[in-house]
Amino acid sequence: MPFGGFVSTPLEQWVESVARMTRPDQTVWCDGSEEENTRIQQQLVREGHTLALNAKTYPNCFLHRSDPTDVARTEKITFICSREKENAGPTNNWMAPAEAKEKLGGLFTGSMKGRTMYVIPYILGPAASPQSRIGVELTDSAYVVASVRVMARMGKIALDRLGNSTDFVPGLHSLGDLNPDRRYVVHFPEEKLIWSIGSGYGGNALLGKKMLRAADRQLDGAANKAGWPSTCSSWVWNHRMEK
Repeated sequence: MPFGGFVSTPLEQWVESVARMTRPDQTVWCDGSEEENTRIQQQLVREGHTLALNAKTYPNCFLHRSDPTDVARTEKITFICSREKENAGPTNNWMAPAEAKEKLGGLFTGSMKGRTMYVIPYILGPAASPQSRIGVELTDSAYVVASVRVMARMGKIALDRLGNSTDFVPGLHSLGDLNPDRRYVVHFPEEKLIWSIGSGYGGNALLGKKMLRAADRQLDGAANKAGWPSTCSSWVWNHRMEK
């Protein structure tokens, strides 16, 4: 349960369902605090794939190395899983939602055994703005926790705003076994849902930008009904660091 907060919220129910599928040893709700950030940074350095840089020339900076087979976002592993193939767009790979959930569901089953599942609530945009969107990423990567904190308002501030609402974009990520043949990034646009497995690299693992696309689809629907231009994603992204 997050920070002694709401009981049996839609978010908690989703987290519990994912935990049953991925079977992590423990679930940690990220609060975004300085203490948590320091603990995550120390953990990453201990694990050996992250190096603290020179404190004089690059204070509080780190170099994180992904697996040698996992160093770029690859178009062939990315799929739009819309109900109708034509809705995926002319330049995107398409997979039927049922097929994607069956295929990736098998990969996610037990994928977090022996690991920690982190629950990362975050806001892209000013915390009080009605146009800012809330995302929640579930991941077994401490690197993702550290990175989201740099990119967005993370933790309690997002959870407090969300409350009992269902208005968040869920993203599920697992490192899996890092096998390139079992690496997928899939978008379910009608469900505002994002799944990513088998990669710890950048945009494959950090689902915030993909969350913007999912949220933008919802916002643009409302904007188009009102006769407004489609500008939501660029507005949120450009203003994410403002107070």
